[in-house]
Parts: sequence; C-alpha cells; structure tokens
Amino acid sequence: MNMQFGRLARHRLAFALSAAALLMGVSSASAQTVIKWLHLEANAERLGVWQDIAAQYEAQHPDVKIEFQFLENEAFKAKLPTLLQSNDAPSMFYTWGGGVLKAQTETGALRDVTPALDADGGAWRATISPAAVDGLSIDGKVWAAPMQWGQVSFFYNKALFEQAGVDATAINTWDDFLGAVQTLKDAGITPIAGGGGEKWPIHFYWSYLAMREVGKDGFAAAKNGEGFMGEGFVRASEKLIDLGKLEPFQQGYLGATWPDAQATFADGRAAMILGFQNQVTEQNQANTATDGKGLSTDEVGRFLFPLIEGAPGVITDEFGGLNGWVVTANAPPETEEFLKFFLNQENATRLASETGILPTTLGAEGGVVDPFMKEIVTEMGGATWHQNYLDQDLGPNVGRVVNDMSVELVSGQISPEDALQQIQDAFSLEM
Repeated sequence: MNMQFGRLARHRLAFALSAAALLMGVSSASAQTVIKWLHLEANAERLGVWQDIAAQYEAQHPDVKIEFQFLENEAFKAKLPTLLQSNDAPSMFYTWGGGVLKAQTETGALRDVTPALDADGGAWRATISPAAVDGLSIDGKVWAAPMQWGQVSFFYNKALFEQAGVDATAINTWDDFLGAVQTLKDAGITPIAGGGGEKWPIHFYWSYLAMREVGKDGFAAAKNGEGFMGEGFVRASEKLIDLGKLEPFQQGYLGATWPDAQATFADGRAAMILGFQNQVTEQNQANTATDGKGLSTDEVGRFLFPLIEGAPGVITDEFGGLNGWVVTANAPPETEEFLKFFLNQENATRLASETGILPTTLGAEGGVVDPFMKEIVTEMGGATWHQNYLDQDLGPNVGRVVNDMSVELVSGQISPEDALQQIQDAFSLEM
C-alpha cells in the first residue's frame, strides 16, 4: 500500500469532516428563529424587566432569539406603516387599539391571533379578561394580545367633601352628581379640576355619558353604521351642557393643560378630578402638586362615573386605555408562543409589581401594590365592557372632532345636534 497516499486520503477526509461540521454549525445558527420585537419603551428599568423575561424564554427555547428594536414614540407612528410593508417588518409591536389598529388590519400586514388564543381548548384565552380580549377584537377576530389597561374614574378630596357636607357614597346617578357639584359650589369650593385647553380630558365626560345613555349595544350599533345622531347621544350631549351651566371647573379651565388640572386637584384647589387610574399614586401626586408632595392616599376617595337612571349603561361598563401586542403576517409561529409566555400569570404579576401596569391577565392583580390601582384592576377583571378612549377607538381624525365638540358642549358654544353632526360627518369620512 502507498503510505503517502493513505496519509493524504486521511487528511482529506478529516478536512471534509471538519468542513461539514462547520457548515452544519452555520446552518444550525442560521436556522435559529428570530422574533423581532418593535417597541417604544424609553424607561430603562421597564425595558430591563422585558429583556429579562425574554432571556428566560430564550433559555427555555435555545432555537429562538428575541431581537429588541426601539423607535421613539413619534418615529414609531411615522415609520410603522412603511415597516409593515417592507421585508424588515417586525414580528410584533405595541398597539393602542382602536381605529389605527383597525386600519392596519385592512392592509393584510397583521395576523389574527384568535387561533392561538383558542388553541388547546382556549387555554390562553381563559387566562385573559374577556373584556380586554373583546376590546382588541374587530369583526369577531382578535388582532392583538392584551397586556395592560386603565380606567377613568372620579377621585375626590375627602376634606373638601366633608367641609361641604357631600357624601360620596350617595353619588350613584348623574342627578346625584350634579347635586354634589352644586353643593360644593354653594360651599365656596371649586367642584372639579378641568383641562379644557388640551380638550381630550373633557372628552372623558361626553364618552362616559354616551356609554351610560346608549349602553354597549347602542354604542356598537353607532360604530357599525347607525351613526351618532340618535336620541341617546343627544341626551348625553344635553347632560354635558347641563354640567357646564353649573360652572363646575376652576377659573380659566378652557385654557388649562392636563398638568394644570392635576396640580389644581393635587394642591387641594378643587374637590374632584375625572382622571386616570394612577391619579393619586404617591409618584403622580409628587410630580403634579406645586409643593412636590400633593395629597396622600388616605386624603382621597374614589367613585365610578355615575349611572343615568333608566338608561341601559351599567356600572361595570368602563372607559379607559387598552394596550397589547400585535403579531405581523409573516412573523414566525413562535411569536404567539412567546407572547403567551410573556403575558402568563407569573410574568404579568411581575410586570405589575415592577413596572406599574394594570395587567389584563387574570390572577396577576396580586402584583399591583397601590390600593387604588389594586381596587381598579380588580373591578376591571369583572368588566362587562371596556371602551377604549374615543380618540383612539374612532381614529385620530374622528377623535379630534369628539374632543373639540366635548369642549364646545360643556362651554355652551354649540347645540347637541350641531355637535353630533360634526362627529357624524367626520365618522362617515372614515367608513
């Protein structure tokens, strides 16, 4: 046997095996699934929690890589439409729901997550509040995995209520509320802190009044073609005018910003504010009060937006924000599995305790520490209807008109019929 040839053959075989192993390694690496997570979270601590949860998932699924991609808020809104139509589309991204989400579904760029929610006998769906799932559904399909939500309700200064002789527990109907406003005024106390300069804080009143007047089915019918000119919407608009006639807000409220309104309440210069779920957290009070401290939790009470006697709206119909994660059409199938992990009870509880969200995952309310926030998230878990902010739900163009008309109604500058006609005209252009 030619030994030189034998050695050469062995060297060639060893080289071929090494090259094959190298190629297999490259192939294995290139076969790793990459989930591109597009977000707009600028808070380093909150992002750190997300990254840690993603790292846990990667450790359990070595074939999956979570790639974080950041865009600043305005850049996110401006660039997302183009990104969704490109070859570099994200696998998942943040949504506020509403009209923008609806428009995105019509492009074919998104994936319906209903099959993932309903897999295994609806195992994932069963872990989320039904009202949250419904809030991110369009035409019977769920277009985003719910993560967090909020509720708008009234907060009141206990000392000022006591000074005026107002019993907050007796405010159940809209007439009760108007009576309390008048009693506060008679006592020389400004009833409500308002931010009319930014307009959207006033749309909370019109939105809630419309919800109470027409109920869930009536509101759905309006959005599905019946429009906003019906008697229930007229009555809601009339009630907002009635509130305005009492002059319930602080002087100059029509030019006041939302921070101005928050400071008015936190300083004790108004008895009530219709605000977000975190309105009286220690941090928010410190950030908004002129003394850097504000009201303590035990100085504040809270009640839900009152009912309208004889109208179909119920107290468990709630109004506030709703956010979740959208999956894009060409995202890897592992994306839904990661979202299911990210939003499971254990992780949602952690997100609540470490990032301050109100989770939509059932059983995760244990992570909420603030007593008001805990009360609110428990209420929302049993919500019969969660209506997203109308300037989100109806889209920015219609929402802008709703905001404008709400201010004009409460300040007595327009009739209900004319205001509703403007809302309807804007809505018809979007149909």
